[in-house]
Amino acid sequence: MATDATARRFFTSPFFAVVGASSNPAKFGHKGPHRVDWLTVHAWYLLHDLDVTPVNPGSPHVTVRGKDYPTVPSLSALPNPKQTSVSIITPPAVTVGVLEEAKKLGIPAVWMQPGTFDDSVLEFALADGAFGSVVYGDGGRGHEGWCILVDGEAAMADAGKL
Repeated sequence: MATDATARRFFTSPFFAVVGASSNPAKFGHKGPHRVDWLTVHAWYLLHDLDVTPVNPGSPHVTVRGKDYPTVPSLSALPNPKQTSVSIITPPAVTVGVLEEAKKLGIPAVWMQPGTFDDSVLEFALADGAFGSVVYGDGGRGHEGWCILVDGEAAMADAGKL
């Protein structure tokens, strides 16, 4: 189970990526239980001045508040995957493939937003040695479980980044 310490470890990386970032309000990656108008997970990272790369194989950029941010098509295209913590906002059927790629690349930590995982995804993510930190599930400060939009600031502060 994720804890405050798990979330704090997530923020020890110097780089971040958001898999499933999207400008399309109909897409899974644009939705979220705590999204307020323009505040998507990708926008949250920008708001907090974190070095974040949106990952979206179907779009060359993601727009936040009228500004375009270039995407990369996969985690393999990240310049420093072993130093990048990854937020995931994809449906469970997609999430498992993201985790497989992340593990192969040596991604140190993942944060799976509410609705992005099921039992098979968790089995893979929590396998011994898969990741140094996995944030997911029940807990956190919100009613839907660990969500970066709700729990991110406290975890950043705990990691000395706020």
